[in-house]
Amino acid sequence: MNNRHLFLQHVAQTSGAPVGLEIVRASGSYLYDVDDQPYLDLIGGISVCNIGHAHPKVVAAIQQQAASYLHIMVYGELIQSPQVQFAKMLTEHLPDTLDCVYFTNSGSEATEGALKLARRVTQRIKIIGSIDSYHGHTLGALSVMGSEYWRNAYRPLMPGVEHYKYNSQEFIDAVDHQTACVIIETIQAEAGVLVPNLAWLQQLRAKCTQLGVLLIFDEIQCGFGRTGTLWGWQHFGIVPDILLLGKALGGGMPMGAFIAAKSLMHEFTYNPVLGHLTTFGGHPVCCAAGMAAFKVLIEEDLVNQVAAKAALFVQLLQHERIVAVRHQGLLMAIELESDVAVQTTLRKCLEKGVFSDWFLFAPHCIRLAPPLVITEEEIRKACAILLDSLD
Repeated sequence: MNNRHLFLQHVAQTSGAPVGLEIVRASGSYLYDVDDQPYLDLIGGISVCNIGHAHPKVVAAIQQQAASYLHIMVYGELIQSPQVQFAKMLTEHLPDTLDCVYFTNSGSEATEGALKLARRVTQRIKIIGSIDSYHGHTLGALSVMGSEYWRNAYRPLMPGVEHYKYNSQEFIDAVDHQTACVIIETIQAEAGVLVPNLAWLQQLRAKCTQLGVLLIFDEIQCGFGRTGTLWGWQHFGIVPDILLLGKALGGGMPMGAFIAAKSLMHEFTYNPVLGHLTTFGGHPVCCAAGMAAFKVLIEEDLVNQVAAKAALFVQLLQHERIVAVRHQGLLMAIELESDVAVQTTLRKCLEKGVFSDWFLFAPHCIRLAPPLVITEEEIRKACAILLDSLD
């Protein structure tokens, strides 16, 4: 019985038509199947593999930590060097108001923790999110997700959540004295890469500050250099009260985090004690891998290479069937005339050795989120195949 049959039989399926490639290894910007066929990876594990696949420094860090110790105690009880050093390193690259890290196992769990923290700190119920936002699939994260298509089958969900259009005045007007928090993606990814209006974001920040509402920025997809700055909010100069991280955080290992001021995070310590708890969050191997990946990102100056690489993509992606190319750095959406056109193009790309994807709330757009280490030669190859597939 082959692995494909076993995959379909014993691994829970999340769609009726999985891609079904059997990958046996990955390196840099490439995936390799059982026949050693290479596929140029243009989605990087959905913005996870920012420094490429199997970076030797990350692999070495994993091996070294695994040889020392794996899990030893629930998060937050024992001093574990990888957790401490990674938290320190992250906060050294953040404002003073984001100085305390709570590590989780995923971005969804980071969302859950941040929502709990906001309600605990403010003693309020109301939460405002945006239409076509994505924050994860656990129950609380699903409640703030901005799509009824995905929410409807699981109602009743968490009460007190309202959704308004991103970049709208209606969104800002809804923020009031009953609001615990506002949660938005700094750049709306699954909607097809929508960038906030600076004046709108400034107005939102000001109103949240005025009313004591916590502003949560979800940078799970757009953090770690993806947009051309280390953090997406740096494009706008607006600092959140709580920052959500995931995806690239673990260097390929499963990891998330929510980060806030120590004074806010302290609310989890008492009344009740263990106000938020995780067994495996901040796993030492994940922290070691994440720290190694973060060091590579900084030391190899990958963030400052993003703008030029994105510009090359935009320059080359010229075709009569391309309606628009929207991007913030190397988070890119290629809009076509329909979702059918997208699926057809993706299949043709795969046949020619290029692996890409689409967006949940913008199925008429092809997703590009390649490893930041992608080379100019690889970009030219990818675009040539994309254009040929459109033909």
